[in-house]
Amino acid sequence: MPHDVAHLLVEIEDGLRGAVYGRLAAADGDDGMFWPADPAARRASLKRRRPPTPAESADMARSERLASLSVALWEVARGRRRPDPAWPGTAAGSGIDPDLLERLFSRYDDFADRWAALPAGGSITLAWPFPEGSGRRRRTGR
Repeated sequence: MPHDVAHLLVEIEDGLRGAVYGRLAAADGDDGMFWPADPAARRASLKRRRPPTPAESADMARSERLASLSVALWEVARGRRRPDPAWPGTAAGSGIDPDLLERLFSRYDDFADRWAALPAGGSITLAWPFPEGSGRRRRTGR
């Protein structure tokens, strides 16, 4: 499971609009997660850069924890990783809501099947369902 895909699926299922994908959807490129290659565009972007809000930082931390832990638990559940009490531990001891974990496992199963079936050079498109992103900034028509 690619880590960035896990972030997307976690953020969709948990409604995290202030993490990676919500910030990308809302930030107009000035939140500092990515930088333009062109030096002049990079300087202009740095002038517009804004730090994440406390809510966005909390969403990002939750997304990172959920993406890392839920994928490891899914790998154990599907026989792709050996159980280890140190990491990832057990689903019951993870602190992740069991309903959320089940939805994530279902998403991971679906994505893994689609990923494995891709021909060389193929692609998968996954839609971000919250175009407003974090709600802090809205994408303009630029």
